[in-house]
Amino acid sequence: MIEKTFIQKNFNKMELEDYLTKKLDRAGFSHLEIIKTPLVTRIVLNVAKPGFAIGKGGSTIKTLTEVISKKYKIDNPQIEIQEIKHANLNAKIQAERMAGMVQREFSWRSIAYRLVKDVIDSGAQGVELVVKGKLSGKGGRKRKVRIAYGYMKKIGNQTKWVDYAKAAAYPKSGAIGIKLRIIHPEIIFPDKVDIKKIISTMKSVESDAKEQKEAKELKESQKQVEVTDVEVKIAVEKESNKNEEKKELKEKIKEIKEEIKEEKDKEIEAKIKEDVSKEK
Repeated sequence: MIEKTFIQKNFNKMELEDYLTKKLDRAGFSHLEIIKTPLVTRIVLNVAKPGFAIGKGGSTIKTLTEVISKKYKIDNPQIEIQEIKHANLNAKIQAERMAGMVQREFSWRSIAYRLVKDVIDSGAQGVELVVKGKLSGKGGRKRKVRIAYGYMKKIGNQTKWVDYAKAAAYPKSGAIGIKLRIIHPEIIFPDKVDIKKIISTMKSVESDAKEQKEAKELKESQKQVEVTDVEVKIAVEKESNKNEEKKELKEKIKEIKEEIKEEKDKEIEAKIKEDVSKEK
């Protein structure tokens, strides 16, 4: 039962994406994100042209909100529009754009080469466009054309970093399939890493860390020296205070001794005077 629930949710999401792709064709719809909160369900629509997605006075958003809540049974949907900054590097937008132009009977060859040029000019590391179907018009056999430029990953776990999309066009001559792969400029694959550069950066980081450690130790030693200098100053001041106190104490003792001596001299002088007066 749990598996059926998840399958149904993903199926509903795929149906919703198909509906939005057709409804927001002019806006350049790429993908949607569903974020559930306790109060509302946020539906973030990533588009190349937000003006077409919003509509006049928000009419398109109102219509989409009603359809999503009734047909796709999403409680309290709240639609948010997010602009895609680099639309030329979005595989789905470019594939859908090419499919729309081929369906309007434009030359697939000129569209394909123009698309690849726009992607490369936008800074992509690599691009691969595969066009397959009735390319030669009425009476011609179906064939496959591959246009590639730059670096591309086709197999392995690293393909998850490749932006991949496919679309289909249905002109009068017959069906045409489009597959597009783009590697964005900011992607760094493990086999493209420069080991020498990494080692040099690691060495520079280690040297910076060593310098910072030495500077920290030097500051701590300076602080310790300052503390010891302060302690020495305090000790010197205390010693000087003690010496002054000792000096003052010695002076007081000297004064007391002099006073005692004066008193003794006075007593002796008085005694002598008494003896002299008795003799008389």
